[in-house]
Amino acid sequence: MTEIGLKTAASRDSDDAADAIDDSPDESGKDKAPSAAPDAEAAPTEQDAPADKDVPADKDNAADKDAKPQGKIGAPLTPANISCSRGFANWLRANHVSLALSSYQTGRLYLVGVRPDGRVHFHEAGVGRAMGLWADPQRMLLGTKNQLIRFENVLGPGQRVGESDAHYVARVCHTTGDLDIHDIAVRDDGVIVFANTSYSCLASLHATHSFTPVWKPPFISKLAAEDRCHLNGIAMKDGKPAFVTATSRADVVAGWRERREAGGCVIDVESNEIVTEKLSMPHSPRWRDGALWVLNSGTGHIGTVNLKSGAFEPFAFLPGFVRGLAFHNNHAIVGLSLPRDGSFAGLQLDDELKKRDGEPWCGVQILSLTTGDVVAWVRFETAVTELLDVCAIPGVSLASTTVMASPDIDTLITMASPAPA
Repeated sequence: MTEIGLKTAASRDSDDAADAIDDSPDESGKDKAPSAAPDAEAAPTEQDAPADKDVPADKDNAADKDAKPQGKIGAPLTPANISCSRGFANWLRANHVSLALSSYQTGRLYLVGVRPDGRVHFHEAGVGRAMGLWADPQRMLLGTKNQLIRFENVLGPGQRVGESDAHYVARVCHTTGDLDIHDIAVRDDGVIVFANTSYSCLASLHATHSFTPVWKPPFISKLAAEDRCHLNGIAMKDGKPAFVTATSRADVVAGWRERREAGGCVIDVESNEIVTEKLSMPHSPRWRDGALWVLNSGTGHIGTVNLKSGAFEPFAFLPGFVRGLAFHNNHAIVGLSLPRDGSFAGLQLDDELKKRDGEPWCGVQILSLTTGDVVAWVRFETAVTELLDVCAIPGVSLASTTVMASPDIDTLITMASPAPA
C-alpha cells in the first residue's frame, strides 16, 4: 500500500468551521489529505474548512431531540447531529460501498464511509449549494448554484490519502448559471446529461454557452427560465435517458406548484408519451432489472410504475419526503428530507405519517429489495433537514474531496505518466 503525503491544513472539528449559507431553492489523486471546501462559485462566507466526523460502528443512538444540542441550521455536522443504526457500518463494509449525499439546504456534499477501525466516517465539503450528484469510483459530478463540477479520483490502486482510498479533486468547473440542476447522468458515449429544472428540459454542457438543450417534454411550448413543470429526474436505460419525472404538465411559470398533490408525470423520452400522471411530486426515476423505479415523494413511497397501465405500485413507505435513489447489490438506498412548509406542506405524506403515528426523518434508509425491510440507516438531526441526491460508490470504503476553494488546492499537484513525444 502506498500512502500519498501532502502538506495541508489539518481537518478541523466542525464547530470551528464557518457556517454555510442556506441558499436553497423553494423546492427544492494521487495525493492529498481529506478536505472539505466549496467550489469556485461560492463567496468566501459560503465556504468552510475541511471537516470530518466519526460515529462508532455500534452506535444506535436513536434521535432524542430534547437531549441533543440544537445546532444552527446550515452549520457543519457534529457527532450530536448524526445517528446510525447498529448495522450501518457492517452493511457498508460487507457491501464494499460508500455513499455520497448532497444537500442544498446546508450547501454541502457529504461522503460517508467506514474507517479501518470500524467507525462510520462523515466527510463534508461546503459548496454554496449542493444539487444533483453522480458518482462512480473514478469520477464525481456535482451541480451547484451556477456550475457543474467534475471531480476526479486521483488515487491509484493501493494508494491512500490518510485512510481514504478515494480522493476526488475538482478538475473542471463548467459555469452554467443558475439552472437548478437536479439529476445528472452520463450517456454511454461519455456525454453528461442533466435535468435543467429551471428551463424544463434535459441538457448537456457546451464549450461556449451555458448549456445545450437535448430534449424537452412535448407539453413545454418554450424554453424559459420559469421552472414550469419542475422536471427533475432521469432514468437511464441502455446508456441513454429513457424516462423523465416532472411534478406536472404545467406550461406556465412555476405552474407545478399548483399540482403538487397529484398530476406528477413520468414521460418516455423516445416516444414523448406520458407514461403516467398519477404521482405526487415524483423524483429520482431509475431503471433496474427491467422495471422503472420511482420515488413518489409526496406520499413517501418507493415503488415501480407499470409501463402499460401507468399505475404506481408501492414497494415500501419511508417516513419523509423521499428524494435521491441509488441501488447497490440487492438494496435500494433512499434519501429522506423533512417536509417543510411551502412546497412540501399539505401532501399525502402528512396523512401517511399520522396513520403510522410516525415522525418525519432526514437521512438515508437502506432497503432490502427482497423483503422491503430497512436493513440500515443514517439519521440527521437539526443541522441537516433536507437532502437532494444520493449516490452509491462501489469499491470505495472511505472517500474525501478537494474543491476549488480549498486552501491547499495550490499544493495538490499530481502528474500523469509521460506522454510519447
